[in-house]
Amino acid sequence: MAKMRALLSGYYGKGNGGDEALLATLLQMLPPHVTPVVLSGNPQETRDRYGVESYHRMAILPVLQALCSSDALIWGGGSLIQDVTSTISPFYYGGLMALAQIMGLKTVAWAQGIGPLKRSPTRWLARQNFTGCTKVSVRDRASASLLADWQIPCLLAPDPVWALESKPVPGLWKLPAPRVAVTLRDHPQLTAARLANLTRALVDFQKATQTFILLLPFQKSEDLAIAEAIQPQLKDVSKILILEDPQLLKGVYQGVEMAIGMRLHSLIMAASEGCRCFALSYDPKVNRLMEELAMPGWDLVNLPDDPNVISTTWMEHYANGDPLSSEQIQSLVDRAFMHRDILSSALKT
Repeated sequence: MAKMRALLSGYYGKGNGGDEALLATLLQMLPPHVTPVVLSGNPQETRDRYGVESYHRMAILPVLQALCSSDALIWGGGSLIQDVTSTISPFYYGGLMALAQIMGLKTVAWAQGIGPLKRSPTRWLARQNFTGCTKVSVRDRASASLLADWQIPCLLAPDPVWALESKPVPGLWKLPAPRVAVTLRDHPQLTAARLANLTRALVDFQKATQTFILLLPFQKSEDLAIAEAIQPQLKDVSKILILEDPQLLKGVYQGVEMAIGMRLHSLIMAASEGCRCFALSYDPKVNRLMEELAMPGWDLVNLPDDPNVISTTWMEHYANGDPLSSEQIQSLVDRAFMHRDILSSALKT
């Protein structure tokens, strides 16, 4: 089969474990005749980690040159097309997609979680972008429903990170067991009062269960300061674990009994490795996962004011909650590989 080049566009090289996991999975799923070219916030790190050609995502001339030398553009997974956390983001990704479509490239919207789209200009641009795509796959029912309203065909399959190959973490098994992983991120809904209540609840939970707490930042710039604020309250019974390889991040959950997480991909990784999960939602994408997996949790805005209620709820889930069955996990993994089929179909030469 003839070789082709595909330009991969996503929130890569920004130190976010979830987006790096999407990139790692996309590279894992690309057909062998496709050479990836990755737009990244840190091209050198991306080149070193994945052994791929990479250019800075905001360097206009290199991006245009990469586009001109490519046969396809792939929006590489996640919540790229939304206007809640950023008004610029949908125009950056949408503008790139529109340009690729004008140039006649094959275009793939891959494993998208669309929205929220609150503004009419971004909704219009998104509809134009998706209409012009060669193939579209989405990761949740709400995104599929939106595209159905727009009469745009798409494939619905679980988030690709379900299918990411994990790696065992060196030294993890030397840490005390049983272990519970906690991932919190900076967000307006995580107020100082709510963080104080979560910290108090975590201290009480640890004492009651005698677990070892792994504080797991998924993005150092937003998560590490919170982990560092919590850790002194859990002296000698916790560790901050910083891992930037997404396969190692997923591998952590091989040695964890339960995960408490705000970040979507912390929950997906944990559930895929057979952990009990408890969600703290700040975003509709987390609520979608909770609904689809019947995963317990709270919206942060509805977090109980009493730390004792929080810790007791966690203890109950730790003692009596069920992880996904091996059959459920295998089904999700198998269906996640449908995103690979979309790539094979769209990138035929």
